[in-house]
Amino acid sequence: MTRSYERNPRYAAVEGTVVGGWAAAAQTLPAGPAVLAVDGPAALDWIAATASLAAALADRDVPARLLDLREYEADWDTVLDRTGDSAGADADPYYLPLAQNSLGDLYRALPQVERPAEGLLVVFGPGAALVRHDVLWYADLPKRYAESAIAAGELPVGVNLGRHREPGDLRRLFYADWPMTDAHRDAIAPRIDRWLDLQHPASPASVDGATMRATLAALADGPVRSRPYFNSTPWGGQWAARELGFEPQKGNTALGYELIAPEAGVLVGDGPEAEVELPFQLLCVLHPVEFLGAAVHEEFGTSFPIRYDYLDTVEGGNLSLHLHPRAEYMRTRFGWPYTQHETYYVTATSGDDPRIHLGLQQDADIDLMRKQIVAAIEHGEEADVERFVQSHPSEEGRLYMIPAGTPHASGTGNLVLEISATPYLYSLRFYDWLRKDAQGNSRPLPYEHGFANLDTRRQGEDVVRDLIQEPRTLREGPGWREEVIGALPEMFYEVRRFVIDPEADGAQPAEDDTEGTFHILNISAGDGVVIETADGRTHELVFAETLTVPAAVGAYRIRPLGERPVHMIKSLVS
Repeated sequence: MTRSYERNPRYAAVEGTVVGGWAAAAQTLPAGPAVLAVDGPAALDWIAATASLAAALADRDVPARLLDLREYEADWDTVLDRTGDSAGADADPYYLPLAQNSLGDLYRALPQVERPAEGLLVVFGPGAALVRHDVLWYADLPKRYAESAIAAGELPVGVNLGRHREPGDLRRLFYADWPMTDAHRDAIAPRIDRWLDLQHPASPASVDGATMRATLAALADGPVRSRPYFNSTPWGGQWAARELGFEPQKGNTALGYELIAPEAGVLVGDGPEAEVELPFQLLCVLHPVEFLGAAVHEEFGTSFPIRYDYLDTVEGGNLSLHLHPRAEYMRTRFGWPYTQHETYYVTATSGDDPRIHLGLQQDADIDLMRKQIVAAIEHGEEADVERFVQSHPSEEGRLYMIPAGTPHASGTGNLVLEISATPYLYSLRFYDWLRKDAQGNSRPLPYEHGFANLDTRRQGEDVVRDLIQEPRTLREGPGWREEVIGALPEMFYEVRRFVIDPEADGAQPAEDDTEGTFHILNISAGDGVVIETADGRTHELVFAETLTVPAAVGAYRIRPLGERPVHMIKSLVS
């Protein structure tokens, strides 16, 4: 029997170890005199963290003075102006262009510090690395904590950059804070002396910078899984809770983060008591050619351009009717250099008639559609969605392609593997089926953005022909074949599927080769496979799991686990 889905895939540290607790981390610091910069995201409880560090230093008889960089923040109007966030009548209440600022723009002026006469001066807060220092630490908290805290109101202050005494704001978090923090973290990654994971603030796990970089180098040329998790939403279902063992935050497992690079992490260490979660993005930053491939790196820089996530509406509800920005709009309005094409691969279904809403009806009346959308928002009148947007039977094992500008929604009763371009924060929603949240509020619907990006060129039969494609065999061997299940000229990636039958006459392992570009793999049916690389490494992948095969791997073999036929989804930049 094959193993079950692993919710905490973990990899060993290389050339060092992960240690637990403030005392172990503090033990690595000099007695002084020296300046320690402790950098990290705004969402940390910085006061509690630095108090714990000071106590651990005191136990070593090392005096420490603390300097909170956030006390040097510019006034909020200045921060807004510097980050392009207009507060006027024309301000966009939904989105911002991605901030390109340095974290230095948050501050009136950075303090000029000198080494103390004895002990340590600890300068802490977002951007601390910008201050003159002798030792650099990075204290991290994965992004999911800040996002869920703001959504739940559980962490009312201190989540946003430049506003450490104010309530959190998701709009600022997504479009200003994260781009700024990520760019800063990526720039200083080569010189971080210690990485601390503060998911357990009383006893954080940490690893020295040299070990962190050696581990990332090893992971960058072998198969690797990121840590998955599921969020709850008003439309969410029950499949992942029932089948994968995830515990719903608010009663459902709606959105599964299998591999969304800007938020993904890789667990490194020996177990829950001594593991750090390193940002997946650092693999792309520190080893772009090995991990992404030379051609992908040239086109996308250090952005990992494909994402995998689950949309679970099994015993849930319809997703909102929405689309994603077209390329020019994405560049000029939102600041992303490439746009958000998507595909839906249906892994499982439930109920009598699961549906996928996709594409415009022939000669759809867009003016009437707009009137109905406005009436739904302003007066609570139900829109006749199928008058404008096609509804298709949802078939297990079928891929539905969703180029930017195409209206779509997954209906109730689907487990969808969403294979998409990485820009993931621009769902331009038209209609949410008059649904209310737990507080009785309607979801924000930026329908004007949606209509500005609605692509009316593909309608009627063209939708079915182009966007619901039949599999085409690309190559095959004894007991296996590789199919193209989705490719379009306007989309920069394609989706393929390996169909492997271990019981076929003369069955042999399937052979593949990255040929200089990364592959992403997911088991959509069957027990799973073992990936065997040319240098002798192996990695199991079982049902519902997702794996990245870096460009540097080259040739690899796919050996099925168990006796049942296996379907393995594969995506790559084409």
